[in-house]
Amino acid sequence: MTTRTRNFVIASLLILTIGIGTGLLAYYVGVPGGFLVDRGPDELQFVPRDAAIVAYADVREIMTSEVRQRIRRAVPLPGRGQAQFQDQTGINIESDIDRVVASLQPLADGTTASLVIARGRFNLVKIEALMREHGAQIEDYNGKRVIENREIPQQVGDALALAFLEPGLVAVGSGRGVRAAIDLQKRGENVTKNTELMDLMRSLDQGDAWAIGRLDALRTDGRLPQQIASQLPAITWFSVSSRVDDDLHGTVRADTRDDEAANNLRDVVRGFLALAKLQAGSRPELQTLVQSLELGGTGKSVMLTFSIPGAVFDAFGAGRESAEKPPAH
Repeated sequence: MTTRTRNFVIASLLILTIGIGTGLLAYYVGVPGGFLVDRGPDELQFVPRDAAIVAYADVREIMTSEVRQRIRRAVPLPGRGQAQFQDQTGINIESDIDRVVASLQPLADGTTASLVIARGRFNLVKIEALMREHGAQIEDYNGKRVIENREIPQQVGDALALAFLEPGLVAVGSGRGVRAAIDLQKRGENVTKNTELMDLMRSLDQGDAWAIGRLDALRTDGRLPQQIASQLPAITWFSVSSRVDDDLHGTVRADTRDDEAANNLRDVVRGFLALAKLQAGSRPELQTLVQSLELGGTGKSVMLTFSIPGAVFDAFGAGRESAEKPPAH
């Protein structure tokens, strides 16, 4: 396995398990404020009932965690996404946001409406002025000021929009997604009324970050590359959850159409694990990471769990620096 390939594999694993949306990643023990186990984060009241994907992250704990610092040292990732978001909206993800709920809602025209509900500390005057500088326009919609920049498309026929739902709570996303969140303040048909999704949420080992979704939404929206989508068994729902203390713990779960599809998926995962163990070679940190992966699940459910010691990231970082050091002359 080349250094580039190894870095890609490790980075992809970390982003999948502890990164949701714009790289919001975690350290938490207990239940964060504003979070009720029975109905999830309070911010779910602004997410449409038919949302296909819903995700949560405790950003404050994530950004200040020791494990995140270890990961950043081990696998430096570009911060262009955060910088671009701050340039467009005036919101600094690391210092301004406490927690987020993100969602993706399929629309009748085959597209989707994206939405991020963020709770934190925001300067409305500064944000509005900055977005105006970038060409944004202000519109009153159902009693809320929607700041929308049509020069920054989110997808075909939509644009980046932002609105304050209440003090310290901002909605950012596509124009249609933000307006839908405003509408939900006046009527109660939000995602907490989606029994199937909420049952899946309650079944999670809810920690610092989680995501639940229907895979078909990613297929139809084109967000999942066709070469990957065509190889996957008939997965109906998927979920990812992560928890960090001194180590990194997580669970990836896929619910399939039937038992046969689940067995096929287990075979695919077993093959991946066997290849990963072979490629780990003599690198102790890679062996520890791969050995922490455990395949499970019964019936139509397939689960992959892991528990990675925090020291693994230090060892990986040291190995990366050694491989990149120029040879002595």
